[in-house]
Amino acid sequence: MNATTTDRIEKSVVLRAPRARVWRALTDAEAFGQWFGVEMAGPFSPGGRVTGRVTYPGYEHLPFEMTVERIEPERLFTWRWHPNAVETGVDYSTEPTTLVSFELADVPEGTRLTVVESGFDGIPLSRRATAYRGNDDGWTQQMVAIERYLSGAA
Repeated sequence: MNATTTDRIEKSVVLRAPRARVWRALTDAEAFGQWFGVEMAGPFSPGGRVTGRVTYPGYEHLPFEMTVERIEPERLFTWRWHPNAVETGVDYSTEPTTLVSFELADVPEGTRLTVVESGFDGIPLSRRATAYRGNDDGWTQQMVAIERYLSGAA
């Protein structure tokens, strides 16, 4: 399922793994970094700002930053960031952030992971479409990445 509007991206994947294992992949900073392609400098906690660096080939020069909003064990993990902040030398700190929400649900095959990123309508018009397209493609790739990580093929 891939539902989108101009303000939000939604992706969903059924993972053949128990909810607890998917939860750990999402909320343990080290595990998250392995499939997401970042090296985090600290743990995730509600209200916490966590920094790190991108490890994805070609983007290693980029910093990574998120602010964790909610952690509802084995159900919901939300955080904010500056979407598609990939241009070196640009200060994105004055821009609004988008909200990334990971939600888990049990299904007969394992665990359904749904990611929603919303708030693109608040991004400056000059880069809104690029940020949206980049993250739409990025979330498609990340759903494959977490599936691969959980299957042990990472």
